[in-house]
Amino acid sequence: MSEITGKTIAELRDGIRGGHFSAREVAEAYNAAVAAARLLNAYTVETPEDALAAADAADKARGSGELASLAGIPLGIKDLFATKGVNTTAGSKILKDFKPPYESTVTANLRKAGAGMLGKLNMDEFAMGSSNETSTYGPVISPWRRQGSNVGLTPGGSSGGSAAAVAASIAPGVTGTDTGGSIRQPASFVGISGIKPTYGRCSRWGIVSFASSLDQAGPMAKSVRDCAILLEAMAGFDPKDPTSLAAPVPKWEAGLSSDLRGKRVGIPKEYRIDGVPGEIDAHWEQGIEWLKDAGATPVEISLPHTKYALPTYYIIAPAEASSNLARYDGVRYGLREVPEGGNLDAMYAATRAEGFGAEVKRRIMIGTYVLSAGFYDAYFTKAQKVRALIKQDFRKAFERCDIILTPTAPSAAFGIGETTDPLAMYLNDVFAVPASLAGLPAMSVPGGLDGQGLPLGLHLIGNELDEQGVLNAGLAIEERAGFTARPERWW
Repeated sequence: MSEITGKTIAELRDGIRGGHFSAREVAEAYNAAVAAARLLNAYTVETPEDALAAADAADKARGSGELASLAGIPLGIKDLFATKGVNTTAGSKILKDFKPPYESTVTANLRKAGAGMLGKLNMDEFAMGSSNETSTYGPVISPWRRQGSNVGLTPGGSSGGSAAAVAASIAPGVTGTDTGGSIRQPASFVGISGIKPTYGRCSRWGIVSFASSLDQAGPMAKSVRDCAILLEAMAGFDPKDPTSLAAPVPKWEAGLSSDLRGKRVGIPKEYRIDGVPGEIDAHWEQGIEWLKDAGATPVEISLPHTKYALPTYYIIAPAEASSNLARYDGVRYGLREVPEGGNLDAMYAATRAEGFGAEVKRRIMIGTYVLSAGFYDAYFTKAQKVRALIKQDFRKAFERCDIILTPTAPSAAFGIGETTDPLAMYLNDVFAVPASLAGLPAMSVPGGLDGQGLPLGLHLIGNELDEQGVLNAGLAIEERAGFTARPERWW
């Protein structure tokens, strides 16, 4: 790892502005790092010229003293974001070689801020997965290893390529998306920070849809400050997205403070789940102590409908997915399979059978089932009612506290191929899903290592539009945890 690729986004930004190194040197260092780390399978497409072009523009602008907030910073972009003229496949064969003629709002915002693109990052197919094993490009390999073991580990999912890229220092920061934990769980698995903002903070326009009422873009980076910098550039009202929030974007970086005096941190009793390793609970207790040291007062809270969150999510998300994915039929773009002598229906069936992977088919089938005439009220309508109760639980909880602290995931990273049961895989999101159903901002920050030498994350949930409170609590943990562990290079 070069000296440059070990720096945070804030350090790179300040270094470019101060003339300590050029933006082109930064882009060249990261392009070389990306090329040297192909064993991780983190990138599906590399775009070194894009990163260099943005760097040259930043170096030219520095001469005139007019630098945008991310001028010359090269980023990795999850393969769910439409990038004009560059493959955007959502990790699926059915979108093979699709090059959109438009740019997503989030990536357009990052470009306006001066960022370049290192490439597109591998992910679970259509963001459906918790281990990056459902991608048509094959699994991403985590840069981390268990102590004394060479078993390949998952970086989590669905933003697995994003997580691995930051942890391996082959991107200083990345975009991710979070439907039920897909920023926070992978951030926890690889020892980085990642935040899912309030639903609607970042435009969904130009992001390949999974579950429209849940999908939300967010940043992943080495530090809380870097997440604040990226989120400021990504967020903002977008008239093209009917769910976009018409709210001003705060100066989150300028507002960072780890002084939590007067703040109350909620500890939900329902998150103490049987079967979770003792290390997870011990790590949670340590997080409580760190927030107390920062001045916060812990209070026990109740989120009584937590136990229904996971089944509710796995009704609503597949239902919305079955509707969203109906557009992939082989007619307009992407894969087309036409059986000899087949009619239009035969083409639809053959294209989808060949183009979708097993997990995507499973969720489409579940979603179609719960939306069917005989089961709509029994499943989908009931799930929507429970979702409303989960939201109500959080509203009541925030009358008693300012921030909520939980573990991020029920375990550290597991080995690729070790978890094959779909239901066991779904349980990875048990702590993350409730905040997604409620549309609340939530963040994972690294707090330490488990007994196998693997990262563990702490999970912070804030009230609607209180990203600042989440970031500040994250900074308090970051400062006290002093997490500096990095994976030893083997790739």
